[in-house]
Formats: sequence, C-alpha cells, structure tokens
Amino acid sequence: MTSPTADLSAAGVSIWLDDLSRSRITSGNLHELIETRDVVGITTNPTIFQGAISAHVGYEDSIAAQAAAGASADDAIFALTTTDVSDACDIFRPIYDRTNGVDGRVSIEVSPDLAHDTEGTIAQAKQLHAAVDRENVLIKIPATKAGLPAITEVIGAGISVNVTLIFSLERYAEVIDAYLAGLEKAKEAGHDLSGIHSVASFFVSRVDTEVDKRLAAIGTDEALALKSKAGLANARLAYELFEQKFAEDRAKGLLAAGANLQRPLWASTGVKDPALPDTLYVTELVAPGVVNTMPEKTLQATFDHGVVTGDTVTGAYEDAREVFSALAGVGVDFADVTQVLEDEGVEKFIASWHDLQETVRTALESAK
Repeated sequence: MTSPTADLSAAGVSIWLDDLSRSRITSGNLHELIETRDVVGITTNPTIFQGAISAHVGYEDSIAAQAAAGASADDAIFALTTTDVSDACDIFRPIYDRTNGVDGRVSIEVSPDLAHDTEGTIAQAKQLHAAVDRENVLIKIPATKAGLPAITEVIGAGISVNVTLIFSLERYAEVIDAYLAGLEKAKEAGHDLSGIHSVASFFVSRVDTEVDKRLAAIGTDEALALKSKAGLANARLAYELFEQKFAEDRAKGLLAAGANLQRPLWASTGVKDPALPDTLYVTELVAPGVVNTMPEKTLQATFDHGVVTGDTVTGAYEDAREVFSALAGVGVDFADVTQVLEDEGVEKFIASWHDLQETVRTALESAK
C-alpha cells in the first residue's frame, strides 16, 4: 500500500523530521513516524530544544539530578540534549545500518554563541561528537564565514557534519569546497572516507518570506507576480550547483577514494504564508539523493494530500534563472536578502539558546 511519503521516498528523497523531544522518544511517537510516515532521520536546532525543554515534559528527573550535582545551566543543557540525541541515534541505528550510513542520522548543533568563533566551534563539535558517542550523529555547524574553516577541520577529524543556515549559491559553493578540503585532510590523516558523511542544509521558505516582503514594498504588478517564487528557484539552482561541483575532478577523485557526496538538504520547508499550498516546499523540490527535513505539520500534510509527480527540480533550472533575472529587474538585491537571512538566522538561534539557558537555570534553582 503506497502513500505520498512512500512515493517521495521512492523518488529519491530522504524524509527527516525537524523536531526532537524526550517525550517524542519515550512515548513511541518517533518509532511510529518511522513506521508509518517513512521518516529516516531527524534534525534539531536550538529553537527546537528550547521548545522541548521549556515544556518540561520528560525532563524533570534529569533536571533534578543535574541540580543535585551542582551543574550549571550550560552543563545541564549539554547533558539533556546529548542524551536525547544519543537515544534518538539508537532508535535510528537500524536505518543507518541498512543504508550504509546515508540515513538514520540525528543532528545536534554547536552553540549559536559560537557562530563567529572558528576555534570554539571546532572544539565543541568534537566535544558533542564524543558525548553522543554514536556513529550516526551529525554535528551541525552554521555556514557563516567562521563556520567554513571549522567544517573543514571537523570533517578532517573524521566527524560527520550537517552544515546549516545556507541561503546563497555563493555560500553553498564555499560549503562544498570546505567539505572537499575536509575530506582531503581526512584522507591525509588516514581516516576511512566512506565513514564520513555530510549534508548541506539549504533554507527555503525563509527566502520567500524576505523576498516577498520586498516585492510587496515595491508593489508593482510585475513585482507582485514574482511572489513565492524565489525560494524554489534558489533551491533548484542549488541542486544544479551540487551536480556541477561533484562532477568536477577534485570531487571525483575523492569519491573514487571512497568518499560520499555531501547531499543537499531542504530545510525551512514549512510554509510561512498561509495562502500557499502546505506541501509546496516538499512536492516542488523532489530530486534524487536529497533530504527534506520537515516539521511534523508539514510531514502530516504531505502524507495526507501531497502529490508526488517525480523529479520537480532538474528540469527547472532555466525557469529558476528567469525568476532571478526578473527579481533583479524589479529591484530586489538578492545578495542583500541572503546576508540579512544569515544574520537573522544566527540571531534567532542565539535568542532561542539564551531563552533555553534561562529556562534551565530557573528549573535548576527550583529543583534545589
């Protein structure tokens, strides 16, 4: 018996859930989504953990134990989140084994406070990797300028990485180069390249939110006709860049030595504009070998009424270029759009992280 999520998987898209909490693990809900919704991986971020832990469901005993041990808020957060990720890794381990490490992945992010600190990011990435202590963990590192050399160093140490907060094609090209440089370092150090995996998380809906705001301000019929087109166009051209970069000699040499492709991952796939179809950033971004990480609402909508028609990416490159030409023609500065989105993305995660620190600090005090 087929379903839209099964059809999506058959078309080459790995469905990952963009949400994790202890209650999701202990209630059996995560198992259920794996069995019934074709979920083969999971992603987290500071905002997700802030929401989960601030709800307090399932964390009371752990927070009490941390308080009794005299843990700081940061130490407690580290313990709580790495425990959740380790447990989720165990649940996904059969998928990891079945797919030779391609799927069955669980992501955990370095502190957003380190987004502009290369050395701090490298150190915490290694610390998180050691604490989770599971082969199928992915360490999330943001694609900031400071994040790029950190990606190379962490990959070079043999650690698998989820590169997050990618908005522009220019930065995406730098991310791929950072991954390839990391593989070269790993090869030189004697690591088995086949055991190192990476995804590059390209954000989609946030692009439309920012561009559409600017189009509305311009207000002409020509500008308004371009609403809700930039996100898909940007992602489709990212996939074209992925195809091009991994067909070059540098990448081909590493792949021949056993390395894996760094798969594109579509993130921010829940629609922000209620006027849009709720499965837009799923069914319109189907291509072989990609990951789509979805909030549960988007996952359930896709299962319920998503229409999967096969590859909706590789034949759309010229149309995507025309969208960007038209955006430039009406006065949208897309380079500024993507820089604003990167800056805002980092700031939002920092704000969520600080909220989480305050939530845990208060909970620790109450538990004493």
